[in-house]
Parts: sequence; structure tokens; C-alpha cells
Amino acid sequence: MSLHDEILEQPEVAARFLATQSERIAAIVASWDGRPIDHVVIAARGTSDHAAIYAQYVLGVRHRLSVGLGTPSINSLYGVAPRMDRTLVIGISQSGASPDIVGVVAAARAQGAPTLAVTNSAVSALSEAADATIDVSAGPERAIAATKSYTAELLAVAALSAALTGDPADAATVAQLPELLARTLSVEAEIERIARDQAGADRAIVIARGYEYATAREWALKIKELAHVFADPYSAADFQHGPLALVEPGVPVLAVVRAGATAAGLVVLFERLRMDLDADLTVLSDVPAALAHATRPVVLPAVPAEWLGPIASIVPGQLHALHLTRARGLDPDAPRNLSKVTRTN
Repeated sequence: MSLHDEILEQPEVAARFLATQSERIAAIVASWDGRPIDHVVIAARGTSDHAAIYAQYVLGVRHRLSVGLGTPSINSLYGVAPRMDRTLVIGISQSGASPDIVGVVAAARAQGAPTLAVTNSAVSALSEAADATIDVSAGPERAIAATKSYTAELLAVAALSAALTGDPADAATVAQLPELLARTLSVEAEIERIARDQAGADRAIVIARGYEYATAREWALKIKELAHVFADPYSAADFQHGPLALVEPGVPVLAVVRAGATAAGLVVLFERLRMDLDADLTVLSDVPAALAHATRPVVLPAVPAEWLGPIASIVPGQLHALHLTRARGLDPDAPRNLSKVTRTN
């Protein structure tokens, strides 16, 4: 199965995940009743680290939890296990095999903290280290670049959030995502055209904010690992504190924004990028005012809630990286210097 096949498979993966894991997630959440959880620490690497960033926003905004990204080398290199009292510790890993992620979860469990593995490999070292496991049910992912396992990890976070609220309306909203993913795939022809136009660029800037910051990070990673283009991701707020100086002719600016809290500020930024800096601006959005300032607008199907946007928004990013790679004469199924499973200590 090729990378393109796995991108197209994502609606099916999402439907399978919701059918097989929803009750499991509800049972995991129920098992935490009576356990004081004031903080969340998430350990992850690479693509899964971007799922962790998404979780930072979802659990922080929707549940008022203090969420930190774990620093696995504190444990794996320095031999120190930070105190984990009143903390839920989550390890996110497609393979479940990275020793440093496993070490964080194992150290937390040894202290009596509730621990959760989110992985596409339910039989793995990470699953053995954690109290409970969410199997993202993406099936075998044969392409080196992670796509369907990433959206499944995001969906696991969304389903976890819905279970934490216990609101049936949240569960019903999450249930709309397989159909939304299917509709989002319809933008591929336009994305392919844009990617061909940008094939000569050796640098790119990727910006977003809020929930979609995870999308910017993951989109940039896919461009780097597949198309071998230096793509720098930024929060739109951070971007204006210095990196704005990077905007110049020949450097595409790629952006994603959804209707919600971040839209107004990004519309102002886009206007400046086009009117004052003459940026080559590609915008993925369901916000007409944002699309109006784009050199290359891509209209996304609207999401039922802003917090679910990244699960669909990354799909055009994956397609863009795929077609940019092909346009540059490279093979997206054989990225240079990479292997499917990376084990870091």
C-alpha cells in the first residue's frame, strides 16, 4: 500500500476507530473516577509529538487541565523521574517501541500515577508499560511517513475529551469526523496544482494558531521528510515576533485557519502578508475573509466545532507534501535516510 493509498484510507480508519474504541475509552475514563488529576504530561516524538500538541490545546481549553509535553531525556539520559503525583501521564507512539517514551510512562506508573498509551501497536512495550491502552486502530501503516496513524491519534484525543465531558452531544459531534474526512479529500486536485507551482521552492513557512498549531507542525514535517524542503512551522503569534523577516519572493507561506477564536487575528496577518509583503500565500480555511487574502485559496469543508478542525485540516497538508514531492522528482514512498520505526533513548 502506498502513501497515497494510506491518505485516502483515513475516513475508513476513523470510522473503524470510533466503532471499536469508543466504549473502551469510556471505560478508561471511568477507571479514573476518584483519582485526583490536576495535570497531564504527554511523552511523544516526531509526528506523535504533534498529536501531543493538539492534546495540549484540547485538554487545556476544554477541561482546564495544565498539560505539559514530557522531556523523555530527563528520564532516559539523566536518570531522573520527575514527581508525577496528581498527574495523568500519556505516551503517544505509532509503534509503541521508542524506549524513551516507554521509560517516561513506566516511571510514572511506578509512582502510582494513572498512565495511558495511545498507539497503533496494542502489543508493544508502551502498552505493557501503561495501565491502559487506546489502540488507534489504523491498521498496518507501510509507508514510512505517518498519515493515517496521525489522524487516528488526533481522533483518540478527541474521543478521550468527549468521554471526559460525558456529554452525548460531544460524542455525536466526534462521530461526524469520518464523513468530514471523506469530504476533505475532495480538495486534492487543487492541492496538486498548487504543489506543482511550488516545486521550485527550497524553503517554506507554515503558520497557524491555537488548535491548528499542531497542523502547522505536522504539515511542515511532512514537507521536510518527503519533499526535502526546509519548511519552518510557527504559531502565528510567534511568527510576528521576528520570523516575519523571512518572508520574501520565492518562499511560499502556507497557512491554515478555522472559524473560531484564532480567525480574526489571522485574517489581519494575512492582509499584511499580501498587501504589505506581497507574500505567496496559500490558505487552507473555511473562513471566507481568510481565503480572500490568499494568493492560492483552498476552501475546506466546515467542521462541526473548532477543536475538531486539525483532524481534517492535516489531510490537505499531507496531500500537498505528497504532490510537492512528486513534482520535485522524488519518491514519497522512499524518503531519504528514514525508516518506519525510530527508537530513541
